[in-house]
Amino acid sequence: MPPREQRTGHRTGAGAEGFGHTPRQATINGMGHNARVVTAAALIMTAVFGGFVFMDDSIIKSMGFAPAVGVLVDAFGVRMTLVPAVMSMLGRAAWWLPRALDRALPDLDVEGERLRHHLTGRAAAPEHAGVA
Repeated sequence: MPPREQRTGHRTGAGAEGFGHTPRQATINGMGHNARVVTAAALIMTAVFGGFVFMDDSIIKSMGFAPAVGVLVDAFGVRMTLVPAVMSMLGRAAWWLPRALDRALPDLDVEGERLRHHLTGRAAAPEHAGVA
């Protein structure tokens, strides 16, 4: 599941609805935010790998051509076409995570949401402490 789409509250069981979105709208929003990054990265990697195609050695040519085509297929065929289509077709089921797997997986807070809530709570506590 793409990272931006993954952030829609699967730990709370709310899925995309945890942020007030339908699963389809969450997929559309995620694609809207990620499309430029995926496109830019794919084009850069394709250009780098494609540069090896102009070498004289046929082995090096194939080592440049194959990854360049693979990156293009992955970025445009899989990440920007197939994954959003499957997520839209599955709807809410695309966001479902079995409870046993949810307990077994670590709760990674990559973007620092828990820290932000912790710091916000701490900053608010001294203000209210003096008010009686």
